[in-house]
Amino acid sequence: MKDTIVGISTALGIGAISIIRLSGDDSFTIVSKIFRGKDLSKQNSHTINYGFIVENDKVIDEVMVSIMKSPKTFTKEDIVEINCHGGIATTQKIYEMCILNGAREAEPGEFTKRAFLNGRIDLLEAESIMDLINSKTEEARKISINGVNGNASNLIKNLRSKIIQTLANISANIDYPEYEDIEEVTYRMIEENCFMIEEEVNKIIEEGQIGQLLKDGIKTVIIGKPNVGKSSILNLLLNEEKAIVTNIAGTTRDTVEGQLNIGGLTLNLIDTAGIRKTEDVVEKIGVEKSLSLIEKAELVLFVLNNNEELTNEELELLDKLKDKNHIIIINKIDLEKNISLDKLKNPVMISAVNKEGLSELLNQIKNLFNMEKLSTSDFNFVTNSNALAKLKKLLIIVENIKRGVQLNVPIDMIEIDLREIWQELGEIIGETYDEEYLDNLFKLFCLGK
Repeated sequence: MKDTIVGISTALGIGAISIIRLSGDDSFTIVSKIFRGKDLSKQNSHTINYGFIVENDKVIDEVMVSIMKSPKTFTKEDIVEINCHGGIATTQKIYEMCILNGAREAEPGEFTKRAFLNGRIDLLEAESIMDLINSKTEEARKISINGVNGNASNLIKNLRSKIIQTLANISANIDYPEYEDIEEVTYRMIEENCFMIEEEVNKIIEEGQIGQLLKDGIKTVIIGKPNVGKSSILNLLLNEEKAIVTNIAGTTRDTVEGQLNIGGLTLNLIDTAGIRKTEDVVEKIGVEKSLSLIEKAELVLFVLNNNEELTNEELELLDKLKDKNHIIIINKIDLEKNISLDKLKNPVMISAVNKEGLSELLNQIKNLFNMEKLSTSDFNFVTNSNALAKLKKLLIIVENIKRGVQLNVPIDMIEIDLREIWQELGEIIGETYDEEYLDNLFKLFCLGK
């Protein structure tokens, strides 16, 4: 990380301003070679300086140059940001001039990676920066900014601090074996800490999964046999003619997708091909795809026809859905009722044609995902999938420790498991890390960030 990197931090295109950012020991030297204005090396840190970018005395653009001296910068290195007029040609020209004068093209996310490696931010904070950039709702923004501010990291750091205190006490107890009751006290201490870890980790996981729903949205699949009105319901929810609607059964042969925001909760809606037995090769592929999507869905909207009796296929689908989040929708209530409600739990009655029952459907979705609780949340969640997976792994280690205590396994053996928990928590915030994971993570960032 001794070299100086350069990246374009704004989206390429026509706009008022573009920003070219440099970070590294030679940032001031490189920009000074192409800048006509005040001597940047003599200016105070965190100042903006007016001048021109020039090439062989030929003016390329009128600019404002921001200078920030280490260590009080995002990367903890010297940073220079050239604010030029927006436009692809001008931006690319200045960017190329920086490279020709000694800067290296930054890799995706390399500025944030340097901030992490230089101790400016931890791993959860780095991941939250990417989430903040990708936020599509106000709730997702709140979760991300809590992560950027370090609030999510504090949940892990506080737990880690409690564990290291326990490890210190265990070590001290092991070092003074002359006390007869020392082993009993140590076992009791470990058991108490297991319950503490279990309680706190479960809370972080539970809230993190809620946060993931708010951040990423809920994969919502609309299923049912052909011609029950799935596409009409998709159009009703989105308030647009997204899917083709006809009276011909089997019109939808592939998925149609859209997004709906309900009070901060995003539904990633997927309208599927009607599920039925068919010999049509294309329709058969669509049906198989619909069935596979049910397995991956976080919410299933199962549409039935008010005008028809339940079929055996529909009853089989109902049985498949019993362990999944689902809502039964009975459509076409504007037609004569022929369906039996005996085997249906809390169905929503709607008419997609007459736009009746939509508010009741939305309320059921809100209740299913406890939207009232979400609205009062502090949004302090650990939502990273890798972190949540590690936390779930910790619960398995905790169970092993509890069994070890019951079986009177030697304390120094139990201490190894407890130390592993401490180390795993350290990996979540980047106290220890895997180089390959870091490389893959920061590749997901945009250039210039």
